[in-house]
Amino acid sequence: MTERIVHTCANGLRIVAEQSDGNVAYIGLLVNAGSRDDGRGKDGLAHFVEHTIFKGTPRRRGWQVSNRMELIGGELNAYTTKEEIMVYTNAPAGYEARALELIADLVENACFPPAEIDRERGVILEEIQSYRDNASYAVFDEFDELFYAGSDLAHNILGYADTVNALTQTDAVEFLRRHFNPHDMVMYCVSPTDPQRNLRLAEKYLGHILRPEATLIRPVPQVCGVFDETRDRDNHQANTVLGARIFPAYDPRRYALFLMSGLLGGPSMNSRLNRELRERRGLVYTVESSVSLYSNAGTFQIYFGTEPKDVEKCSRIVRREIDRLASETMSERMFTQARRQLCGQLLVSGDNRESCAMSLAKSLMRHGEIHDNRHTAERIMELSADDVRDVAEIIASQTFSRLTLI
Repeated sequence: MTERIVHTCANGLRIVAEQSDGNVAYIGLLVNAGSRDDGRGKDGLAHFVEHTIFKGTPRRRGWQVSNRMELIGGELNAYTTKEEIMVYTNAPAGYEARALELIADLVENACFPPAEIDRERGVILEEIQSYRDNASYAVFDEFDELFYAGSDLAHNILGYADTVNALTQTDAVEFLRRHFNPHDMVMYCVSPTDPQRNLRLAEKYLGHILRPEATLIRPVPQVCGVFDETRDRDNHQANTVLGARIFPAYDPRRYALFLMSGLLGGPSMNSRLNRELRERRGLVYTVESSVSLYSNAGTFQIYFGTEPKDVEKCSRIVRREIDRLASETMSERMFTQARRQLCGQLLVSGDNRESCAMSLAKSLMRHGEIHDNRHTAERIMELSADDVRDVAEIIASQTFSRLTLI
């Protein structure tokens, strides 16, 4: 049985330490802040901080920060979502203290030297342009801009050239001090070494950090009007997203939603939409369903790439398959197969140790307890075919919005 410890420090920081086999330590810090917390007129700030937090502290210059883990064969990295920032490192087991001390130094003391962040600004601007040039990525960002118009979920994670160019050292420092506070952070350490030792190290390096608890202001996004828009991007292929509102991340029906999404347009070749649109009709090369669940909102989406002349036909087939899921009860054999397939996918993804380590912190942040892949598989095995049909009915009852980039 894997030994796992969950602990809350006196300053509010939560720590999950787990003992694993292997030779690698996975260590990271999850922050309950993302692009929807950028602030008015500062689109891209959370992502900007994620990029530039490595550029120096009073003790270390930027190159010393990166070398600290690279010189032992480890890595130091970070990413941003709409509601989270993750700063993490993977290193050979035995270097847990080095990793924890480094992350603590960045969280407590990152100073964002102006010359360094100006250089990194150029990297971010190139990243923004590369996303805009790729219609299969851009269509999701532009869909959200319309779907969540007027809310803090509307703008994309990277921000825009004008807003990123206007961000300053002061903006970054203020964001760090406001959002990187212990009450809104979870530290994880998954390593072959003693979890009690790693817990003591985490508390040693981060347990003394004291910052005021931030009040996150995340208004529930208003339901915008349905749209159907086509934008010219001079592409040979039409990239289309269909989307509808769904419940937020904490809703217990999310497990049925995951199963329904997998049945409809999951990663396997036998999903309903892949069979209908690609295998039987040859209309698309790629079709997939996705679920984006936030703390107080959610989106269910279907993406496909096709010839411009076939957008309407593909959209009708997507709608028909959703209506079928909502109106027909699957046979016991088909439903059992679908559950087994999704649980198998969870088992395979569970072999990605880095992802599993991160999921410990994410579930503790979101739910106040650990929901690992085993927990998710157990909830999925408890589902009935009626549970999936009920979720499909919620989606089928809506008029879908659509955006196509051609």
